[in-house]
Amino acid sequence: MTGSSRLLLVAVLLALVGCNSTPDRDSPIKTRQFRMDDIAKSDVDMVAEIQIRFSMEHLRELMEKLYRRNPREWRKDGAATLEQAVDKVFGATRSGQFPELRQLHGSDAIMLTFDEQYRGDRVLAFIEGLRGMILAAHNGKQTFYLTDELDPQKLYNAARNIEIATWKLGHTRDSAGRLFLVSNETAGPVINLSYERLLGKLIALQDGMARIVAQSGNRRIKTIIQSVASAVFMPI
Repeated sequence: MTGSSRLLLVAVLLALVGCNSTPDRDSPIKTRQFRMDDIAKSDVDMVAEIQIRFSMEHLRELMEKLYRRNPREWRKDGAATLEQAVDKVFGATRSGQFPELRQLHGSDAIMLTFDEQYRGDRVLAFIEGLRGMILAAHNGKQTFYLTDELDPQKLYNAARNIEIATWKLGHTRDSAGRLFLVSNETAGPVINLSYERLLGKLIALQDGMARIVAQSGNRRIKTIIQSVASAVFMPI
């Protein structure tokens, strides 16, 4: 790895750490112990694992927040509590089977969120769609070794797709003029943009990883300039 590559790696590592909330005295930054399989990992592999772990943590937090603002959604599938609904996606007992998503994944699942005919859990469709899309950009993996190779273009496309999903979340309405899911609050005495900030962190994580992978392999990323209001999701 060249000196410039190492500097970029350090910079992104610091950015990744910064994506988490600032710990207080009672919750110091934790580091995991060395594992034998770390011998088979490159620096980029380790950064990729950190990046996707943070991505999943942000997605879980986003799902919890969307359920709180849209409580009718988590009740649609018979969950006893909001936490139980979130655990269906991010819990240790996740089955990955969601019949209400009609076997759709990634951006196709996200589009169910904004389908007026859809009667299922729109938060589930939005979050599971984002989760599947991010995982697809990482070849379906959350653990990486020297033999793994990531495509920077897929990571870049995932970041652009999250931008499109963010715009749709805040602007797409049904025939009655109502948002399909309530998120940011810009009216009233208290402005809440925490949903947009979480999605912004997800975008930054994918973009940062795309740059690392591209530079480590001396590859180019085909950048795309488009309006999120009229753009369609890009393939991954």
